[in-house]
Amino acid sequence: MWIRIIGSAAGGGFPQWNANDRLNRAARAGNPGVRPRLQTSVAASPDGRRWVLFNASPDIRQQIAENPELQPHPEMSARATPLAAVVLTGAEIDQISGLLSLRERQPFALYATEEVLAVIASNSIFDVLDAQIVSRRCLPPEGFIDLCDAEGAEIGIRIEVFSVPGKVALFLEDGGRQDPELRSADGGTIGVRLMEGSRSLLFIPACTAVDESLRQRIAGADMVLLDGTVFTDDELITAGVGVKTGARMGHIAMSGPNGAIACLNHLPVDRRIFIHINNTNPVLDEESPEHAAVRAAGWEIAQDRMELML
Repeated sequence: MWIRIIGSAAGGGFPQWNANDRLNRAARAGNPGVRPRLQTSVAASPDGRRWVLFNASPDIRQQIAENPELQPHPEMSARATPLAAVVLTGAEIDQISGLLSLRERQPFALYATEEVLAVIASNSIFDVLDAQIVSRRCLPPEGFIDLCDAEGAEIGIRIEVFSVPGKVALFLEDGGRQDPELRSADGGTIGVRLMEGSRSLLFIPACTAVDESLRQRIAGADMVLLDGTVFTDDELITAGVGVKTGARMGHIAMSGPNGAIACLNHLPVDRRIFIHINNTNPVLDEESPEHAAVRAAGWEIAQDRMELML
């Protein structure tokens, strides 16, 4: 199975349009070792011809333009796409808003949990995706499913769906609630396991914590793409660009005693890769001590157009 990372940054991308710190300025200037990134999305294909997209980033048009595999093949009809299905792992803006750019009466299958499909159904702007053309299919909060295209033909990709600790989408938060974490119900935030024979890759772009259940799922995987939004939990606060911790935003920190590196230390995984990197995260500078520390701990930092194989 071919897997391509077509976006590796958190919401806003890198550089972010209104961010004016050293990191974002360096990315705009094209400084070596500070690479721009589009917002997180991953594409997978069993044959290099038909592709499944995991999350529909606001950058989807540019992502398709930069990845020829996702563009119509010359022998296709006047309106066509190799994108056979889209799988959503949550209902955040940077996971669903790209759907609006796929509205040209083009058949494909849209997969999401009942909770995420309800969010889409409640907002009439998504009616531009005619449900008679773009079939909406419900993922279980836990379990296996063989993905099919709009006509119901199997694509050749089987996934396992599982709930992970998460929070409700930012635009769905109730300002009157006192719960500081605003946890989502089962199915609100999911991870997916892609499988090819005995090999597997886990895609978990949003996760507030690594609990024992998640540790057991990750153990023994060939690859894991895990939420790497912030290096420290108070990163946005200390940078002076926000008032929320990483956990309050729904993301586990890379470092610290409860961070991803510590929680997954010594767990048997062949390749561990951080994805969904926020524009404030110092690991984006490949010469930084934070980047070196992550690499020394056995982790990689996802980059756009990075290719993986199962």
